Amino acid sequence: MGTRFTLYRPGTLDYHDACTMQRRLAEDVRNGAGPALILLEHPPTYTLGARGKREHLLLSLDAFASRGAAVVETDRGGDVTFHGPGQLVAYPIMDLRARGQGPVWYVRRLEQTIIDTLVGFGIDAGRRQGAPGVWVGGEKIAAIGVRVSRGVTTHGFALNVNTDLSYFEHIIPCGIRDAAVTSMQRLTGVRYEMREVEGAVAASFARLFGAEIEEEAAPIVAEVPVGR
Repeated sequence: MGTRFTLYRPGTLDYHDACTMQRRLAEDVRNGAGPALILLEHPPTYTLGARGKREHLLLSLDAFASRGAAVVETDRGGDVTFHGPGQLVAYPIMDLRARGQGPVWYVRRLEQTIIDTLVGFGIDAGRRQGAPGVWVGGEKIAAIGVRVSRGVTTHGFALNVNTDLSYFEHIIPCGIRDAAVTSMQRLTGVRYEMREVEGAVAASFARLFGAEIEEEAAPIVAEVPVGR
């Protein structure tokens, strides 16, 4: 029997609310609770990581707002990326120290989770040297940006399923100027049911992390002081 992970699937959730949910669960893990896996979508949101460069945002904040997209500075690793409808975002919350592992091991496992998921849909994906994430040829299909604080993970990865890729035209995704972006739908011509892809991601995650997945309703989003 593997480690029990609680699976939360709240549907579409505002980015700030998702961060609050992660902080709450991370604090629970530090206090002895079991790990969790959150699978969700966000409304159109551009996020700038802790080391992100504002020049990689190619429009003004007003211009982004006029297109119905928020711009949020966040504490994950990585540069700028886009989250929005049709994109599956995964936020695993776990204690790496309890596993005797570190961030590099963790990121590689996340990459393999995505790769294995895509294989199940007939998509041959892999890694690119020096560029975290998952690629199909020269195009990026999934971005990874994580944070590890006191051994506990937050943030995670974003897999483009049926994403409107035109949103990426207004940024330099992940700060890589020569990187095109793709999606499962663009590669196969199929519009996927998000619940099907969520199930496949959860199954791949369970295999790679030795997890037993048990789904529960999403907790009430309550404010947790930043930095706890």
